[in-house]
Amino acid sequence: MTGTTPEIRPLSREIAESCMGLEALAVPAAVWSYTKRCVADAIGIGFASHHYEFSQRAIAGVRAMASPGSAVVIGLEDTFAPRDAALLNGTLVHGLDFDDTHMGSVVHCSASAVPMALAIAAESPLSGKSLLLSVLMATEIDARLGSAAGGTFQQLGFHPTGVVGIFGAAVAAVRLLGGSVDDAVRAQGIALSMAGGSMAFLDAGAWTKRLHPGWAAQSALAAAKLALAGFEAPSEAYAGRYGFFELFTRDASHADRVDWKGVFEDFAMSSVAIKPYPICHFNHASVDAALALRRIHQLEIDDVDSITIGLHERQFGVVVEPEARKKAPDSEYEAKFSAAYAVAAALVRGKLGLRELDEDSRSDPRILDLAARIGCEHDERSQYPSVFSGGVRIQMKDGSCHEHFETVNRGAEGRLLSEADVKQKFVQNCRLVMSAAKTQDLWDAVMGLDTAHDCSDLLTQLRGLDTVPGGTGQQTTGLRRAAC
Repeated sequence: MTGTTPEIRPLSREIAESCMGLEALAVPAAVWSYTKRCVADAIGIGFASHHYEFSQRAIAGVRAMASPGSAVVIGLEDTFAPRDAALLNGTLVHGLDFDDTHMGSVVHCSASAVPMALAIAAESPLSGKSLLLSVLMATEIDARLGSAAGGTFQQLGFHPTGVVGIFGAAVAAVRLLGGSVDDAVRAQGIALSMAGGSMAFLDAGAWTKRLHPGWAAQSALAAAKLALAGFEAPSEAYAGRYGFFELFTRDASHADRVDWKGVFEDFAMSSVAIKPYPICHFNHASVDAALALRRIHQLEIDDVDSITIGLHERQFGVVVEPEARKKAPDSEYEAKFSAAYAVAAALVRGKLGLRELDEDSRSDPRILDLAARIGCEHDERSQYPSVFSGGVRIQMKDGSCHEHFETVNRGAEGRLLSEADVKQKFVQNCRLVMSAAKTQDLWDAVMGLDTAHDCSDLLTQLRGLDTVPGGTGQQTTGLRRAAC
C-alpha cells in the first residue's frame, strides 16, 4: 500500500495575496487612529531608551559595523544603512520592555514593524498612510501566526517576538517596495531561515531580548530585497515537516489553526495592548490589583503579613521562577520579569515606573523585605493567553485579608488606553531626553501621518536629542558622533 503525502495548506500564498491586495479604504477610521497611537508609543519609548546604558552599547556595537546610508535612527543625528537603522530602532523600541503587545500571540508587533517601515521610508518615497498601512499589515500577520501557537513558544524557550516578528515585517516590506504576490511568498520562505530568539536572557537578566525585534526588522528587509531579486525560497513557510510551526512549536498542525479568513475585517490591531507599566505584560494586572487595594484600604506596608499573587501556571516560568532570583533581582531587566518584585515595588512606592526599576529601588530594604513575603499560585480565573489576567491576596497582620483580581489587564481589548493616556506616556518618555517643544512637534508629526503626502516631517523630527536626560533644555553631544 502506497502512502499519501498530506496536503499542505498554502498559508504563505494566502497571506501574500490578501496583503498585496489590501486597500487603505478598507481600513476603518478607528483602526487608523489606534495604529497611530501604537506608532507614537513605539517612537516615544525609542527616545526614552537613550537614557539607559544598553542603548549606548548597542549604538557603539552597530556603529562598529555600520554602512553609510540615509536611514534615521530614533534620537541620533547621523544616518545609517537601512538594515543597521532597523536593528538599532528595534532595539531602542523594545529595550525598556515598555512597548505594545498583542495579547493572544504575546508578540510585540510594533517593535519590528515600525523600524522596518522607517528604514524603507528613508530610501523610498512613502506617504504617511503607506507607512501606517505597512505597520498594520505586519501586526495582523504576526498576531495571527503567534496566536495559532497558543502560548507554546515560551514553553519551548523561544521569544515570540523573535521568532514571529520577521514574517509580518517581511511581507509588509515587499508591499512597500512595490513587490508582487510571488515576491511576498518568497520573502516568507526566506524569513523562515532567519527567524530566531532564545529566552535564555531570563536566567541572568541579560540584554539579548532587546535585540530580537531589531534583528527581525533587519532580517525582514534582507528577506524582502532577496525575494524581489528572485532568490528562490520554500513556497510554504509555515506548514510541513520543516515549516515554522513544526520547528518552533513541535506541532505542524498549528499552521491549520491560523485564522486568516477574517483578516482585514476583524482587525487584530484592536487586541494590541499599549503598556501602562515598563515591565513584562504578565505582571500588569497584578500590579493594578495591588495598587487598587493599597488605595481602597489605605494599606500600610508595615501591617502586611504576606501576599499571594494569582496568575496562570503557564506564566510562572517567565515571571515567578526561580523564586530566589525573582524576589531579589540583580538588574533592572531582571526586575521587569519578576511578579514579586513588581507588586512589592508598587505597594511600597505607590506607583510603578522606570524609576522603580533602578538600582536604588532594587536595593530598597522595604521593597526586598516585602518581596520575600510574596508567593504565587495558579488562579483558575485567569484567561491567559487571550488576556493577561492577574490578582493579589494580601494577608494583614491583624488577621484581615484583602483580595482583588483583574480578569482583563488594563490596555488590552475592552480596556484600551485612550489617546490622552498614550500621549501622557509618550510625553513622559520623550521628556527624559528632549524638550517639551520637540516632544509636541514629534507627536503632531505622528498624528498627522494619515494625511501626510510623505514621511519627511516625521523623519526630521526623529533625528537628534535636544536636551540632557531630565528635559532641562541643555544641549547634549554624547550621542552625536559621526557614523563609522
